[in-house]
Amino acid sequence: MTRLHDVYPADRVVLREVGLRDGLQLVKSFPSTAAKIEWINSEYAAGVRNFEIGSFLPASRFPQFADVREVLAAVKALPGAHAVGLVLNDRGADDALAAGVDEIMCVVSATEAHSQANTRRSRAEAIAHVKRLCALRDASDHRPLVNAGIAMAFGCSISGAVDPDEVLSLAEALFEAGADIVGLADTVGFAGPDQVAALIKRTRAIAGDRAAAIHLHDTRGMAMANASAALDAGCRILDGSLGGLGGCPFAPGATGNAVFEDLVFLCETKGFATGIDLGKLIGIREILKREMPSETLYGQLARAGLPHATGAGAAGAGTI
Repeated sequence: MTRLHDVYPADRVVLREVGLRDGLQLVKSFPSTAAKIEWINSEYAAGVRNFEIGSFLPASRFPQFADVREVLAAVKALPGAHAVGLVLNDRGADDALAAGVDEIMCVVSATEAHSQANTRRSRAEAIAHVKRLCALRDASDHRPLVNAGIAMAFGCSISGAVDPDEVLSLAEALFEAGADIVGLADTVGFAGPDQVAALIKRTRAIAGDRAAAIHLHDTRGMAMANASAALDAGCRILDGSLGGLGGCPFAPGATGNAVFEDLVFLCETKGFATGIDLGKLIGIREILKREMPSETLYGQLARAGLPHATGAGAAGAGTI
């Protein structure tokens, strides 16, 4: 068994908490380092094992990630926990490798317009960056996994419709560059279930012994339907953030990531064991409410509660 399959077994669903990175990239306020570590430890106690811990970016521009090394250390202190860090350039890659992250995340855009707007480079340059990153991985002592996410894979708020064949060509190029995982991101929430299922199936067909992942935003309320379609199409790596934290600068006013708690509930109801205690997970939202009182938290499970008989109901109400 390879390290990839040790972390992401093909026969088991793995849910990744991306709230500590993607969830915090646009917030007006953010948790203290101590609160982030409390968040991690609490989710670990609830059964979560995969954490996107932050970005290796200049602290002067992204103060919410200035403590990324301390957050990484907190995850690495937990047996069996897996830490993922985002890098956008060669310096970030060097920093992430030196810090000892378990997995390095990088981004390639599905459209040229978004690539220039998001990272100020072409798609070809972004693929070349992934290739350099994989070479650095191969030369390193601990050989972290490399995860290349394709942003705007299901539609772009700048360019409009995205050809699935073009996305598949990008995925193929990323696997050829050495990526262990290619993620498909519905960055601005354009996707529907059929679109997600079709592209996941095609990506898995070219992945070989590598893996495909899905990263969904709930911009138009479709995240759970799309996650269900991804699961049915064989995807076993899915991202979400506690309370649906997150957003996208290219979709102003949009809600954030797929709600992690709702994602756990979806998987469990479809027969995929997650090992995550939902009651404990919902309670961890209190940390976010305390630390970021101005941020809106989302989630149907937190609103309605776990299913159980209440014995309540108005006689003659005629409900259906």
